[in-house]
Amino acid sequence: MLGLPPGSRLSSYPQTTKGVPGLGGVVPEEVDLSQAEFRASSRETERMLLDLFRTIGSRRVFPGRKPAEIQRLLSEPLPVKPQAPLKILREVEEKIIPNSTLVGSPRYFGFVMGSGTTMSVFGDAIAAAINQNPGVWKAGPAATELERVVIRWFAEMVGYDRNAAGVLTSGGTMANVAAIATALHDKAGYDIADEGLQSEKRKGRFVLYMSDHEGHSSVVKAAQLLGLGKSSVRRVKSNDDFTMDVGSLEGAIERDANEGNTPFCVVAQVGSINVGIVDPLREIARVCTRHDLWFHADGACGAFGRIVPHKASLFDGLELADSVTLDPHKWLFISYECGCLLVGDSAKLRNTFTQHAAYLKGILPTEYTGLDYHEYNPQMSRGFMALKVWMSLKQIGVERYTKLLEKDIALVEYLDGLVRKSDEFEALCKPVLQMYCFRFVPKSKKLNEAELNSLNQRIVDEAQLTGKVFLMTTAIRGKTALRLSVTNHRTRKEDIDLTFDLLRRIGRKLSRNR
Repeated sequence: MLGLPPGSRLSSYPQTTKGVPGLGGVVPEEVDLSQAEFRASSRETERMLLDLFRTIGSRRVFPGRKPAEIQRLLSEPLPVKPQAPLKILREVEEKIIPNSTLVGSPRYFGFVMGSGTTMSVFGDAIAAAINQNPGVWKAGPAATELERVVIRWFAEMVGYDRNAAGVLTSGGTMANVAAIATALHDKAGYDIADEGLQSEKRKGRFVLYMSDHEGHSSVVKAAQLLGLGKSSVRRVKSNDDFTMDVGSLEGAIERDANEGNTPFCVVAQVGSINVGIVDPLREIARVCTRHDLWFHADGACGAFGRIVPHKASLFDGLELADSVTLDPHKWLFISYECGCLLVGDSAKLRNTFTQHAAYLKGILPTEYTGLDYHEYNPQMSRGFMALKVWMSLKQIGVERYTKLLEKDIALVEYLDGLVRKSDEFEALCKPVLQMYCFRFVPKSKKLNEAELNSLNQRIVDEAQLTGKVFLMTTAIRGKTALRLSVTNHRTRKEDIDLTFDLLRRIGRKLSRNR
């Protein structure tokens, strides 16, 4: 590309189609930018992104606009004529970024979404440029092999078998779907891949288990998508600390078996969605072994906490799980999207998803073949997610990642201290990892539970509209809670202080006006 005249196209594809009947009269490289256009667009994009990251701490975290406003702003007719690249980029800066929720802001505490590493920006750009599909080895040789490296690194980080099978997914939901599908195929007792759920060999209902409070909704979605039905998910009683009651689990399994059903899987939480607990993994593993059930550990929110030395004991028994869900786009701060599934036995994962088609491998095998990831997950086509992970892990390193996770945990503990010292807030859990729930309880007025629930929802609604912070509510044993996910490498103590003071001021104002 270097040395070409300034007006040259990036592509050197010969201009042979112009004027040829039936080929549309459009030269392929006319779709590619010229060198000058590419450089100008690159400079403009670089300026835009540098400005975004430079000011991300002072920008509005939430746009505070109603859906209809944003719809009107972005509504336009189908583009028929080409538009200038710089004009398009200006529209991105003027319309898209200001109307985006800034997940990378140090005061974004909503859902469980990582802050996004800056190396992810380059990784995604390069991945888009080479446009690989690691679903088939020949469609993405380096992408496939790099994914295997990243999977091995993840397993090592969380204390799992580094030789385990694994695949990157869009997120924790698809990882859980794939895990539960694998569990079902392994424990059904017949060839479910061939005969399906309607086989005459099926005995009773297939059922699976998770805790009644902290079990994740994606497990229910997996049961629905797999045709098992939402009611196939048994909700197991939780202890006072929100962890699964293993005695209740065993009792539920025995009842289902006695009723003629087929228990096949237990899902344990490894850093739960609301309060960050880790279920008693070793005890659950023993129950699964005793009853020949698949043991799945849903570590999407918290499993990477295993690298923090003073928290490592929480994860005792994770290595015994048949499968583990991880979400690098949560607590490794990788940009969306990037989830992961690890499975101890590669054959069981492959047997669940493999399909044979001549057009994928060719008729005669050659030495230029490798692992085809489409045989290990529900998707045929996937993006090159491993590149941004590989780049981020190399740039940050596990030692620095450990310090970042320790910092997030310390901030949650600091917030818990503020809550417990205040006579206007009530802690609804003890800090474990990076999740925390509490609520505002005004000292000036005596409110019933319904009124407190309404008040705390309004506090969050108003806090979002200030643009200064973003958090969500959740339900903790019937109480509407202020929920913070500190899953952000940019968050500092002053961000916690600002958020706490803002919530207190809004709570006081709303309480006076009741």
